Amino acid sequence: MEPKASHLNPVVSFLFLCAASGAVGSISSIASPEPDAAKPGEASVTILYDNNRFDPHLETAWGFSCLVRGLEKTILFDTGGDAYTLLGNMRQLGVEPAEIDIVFLSHFHGDHTGGLGEFLEKNPRVFVALPGSFPVSFKQAVTSLGARVEEVREAKELCPGVYTTGELGDAIREQALVLKTAEGLVVITGCAHPFIVNIVRKASEITGEETVHLVLGGFHLGGEPPSRIESIVEEFRLLSVRKVAPCHCSEEGARSLFRQKFGRDYLESGVGKRIRLPRFE
Repeated sequence: MEPKASHLNPVVSFLFLCAASGAVGSISSIASPEPDAAKPGEASVTILYDNNRFDPHLETAWGFSCLVRGLEKTILFDTGGDAYTLLGNMRQLGVEPAEIDIVFLSHFHGDHTGGLGEFLEKNPRVFVALPGSFPVSFKQAVTSLGARVEEVREAKELCPGVYTTGELGDAIREQALVLKTAEGLVVITGCAHPFIVNIVRKASEITGEETVHLVLGGFHLGGEPPSRIESIVEEFRLLSVRKVAPCHCSEEGARSLFRQKFGRDYLESGVGKRIRLPRFE
């Protein structure tokens, strides 16, 4: 059961309530392990929170969070819709809050920020990289828990080989995370409100890298007709996207078409999925 805001301390309650705009979605089917799964010690991305199931031992809920390990900094990308599910899945996966250096928030929606307050109670020694358009009150609540806020407006390098696209979009401002590997870019998106193709194009622009090894995360394609998905696939081909791992708000019909079009380069994903990253330059 999700924690009620009234059970949390005042600051955590504020973060919980001001992030309460997330929607409710469905749970997809269980997938089998794949050969791209990372081994201990390798750089990897692990999905900690998602509404699609991969590991049957973990909890699913509407929202998204993943962990990037094996780089100079350990990065928590988004914090899902609630701390109960996020922290519970982290415990099951052997992820300690204390090992995280950076919290990267993609955009101001509750299904991506809802677990932040209680996470910061366990590890306030992080910097939280968030779009500058977040409300001042949200930023103040984060700093009151002891974390440092890093406001992001333009594209920049956060640590060696790790970039933010900067704020993209109009009505909903969003940033994506970009990892520069020896085999091309890994682009991680929260919901891709500014349109997934625009995000991938921006990632190549800011890094100067033409090959995209993997695009992972929410593609925001619910309700889109098959012709629209096929158009995105073609644009991905033109942008040299090799592999895709759509989850969260990508919608099962769209995931099915990506699965069909990319074949072995489609990575079945959901909560608990761990993907090995290529080595970094």
